[in-house]
Amino acid sequence: MSTEPKEKNATAMTLPITIHAQYIKDFSFENPSPITSFTNENHAQPNISVSIQAKADNLGGRNFEVVLDIRIDATRDGNSLFVTELSYAGIISLGESVAEEDAGPLLMIESPRLLFPFARNILADVTRDGGFPPLMLAPVDFAALYEQQKNQELKDGKSGSKE
Repeated sequence: MSTEPKEKNATAMTLPITIHAQYIKDFSFENPSPITSFTNENHAQPNISVSIQAKADNLGGRNFEVVLDIRIDATRDGNSLFVTELSYAGIISLGESVAEEDAGPLLMIESPRLLFPFARNILADVTRDGGFPPLMLAPVDFAALYEQQKNQELKDGKSGSKE
C-alpha cells in the first residue's frame, strides 16, 4: 500500500522542469490613433509584425527566470494601428538529473513552449479589449528560435574576436 505514494514522489523528484510561478513582467498596449483606426473606411487586412525572443537568467543553483519577450506591430497603409509588448516570465527549476548539456534546450525550448499559450492568451485578450479582433498567434517553433539565437551568438562572438 505504501509503495504507490513513494513511486509518485520518486517520479515527481525526477521531473526535468518544474514551473514554480508564471507572471507578466512587463506589458504595454498602444493604440496611437483609435479614431482613425475605427472610422477609416479602409477595411484591408493590416500588416502584422511579430517578434519573439526567449531568454533565461540564473537565479542561483538550478533556478532560472525564463522570459518570453513578444512585440507585435500592426499597421495599415503605413499608419500604426496598435503596438503591444509583453514580457511573460516563469520561475523554473531544473531537476537534479538534468545534465549541463541538456539545460539550454530545456530552458530555451521546453520552458518557452510551456509559457507561450498563456502569453498568447494575454495578447489575444488585449487586442480584443483594444477594439480589434483578437490576435491569435500561431504556434512558435522554439527549437528553431533556439538554434537561431545560438547561431547569432556564435556569429557575434566570432565578429567580436576579430578586433
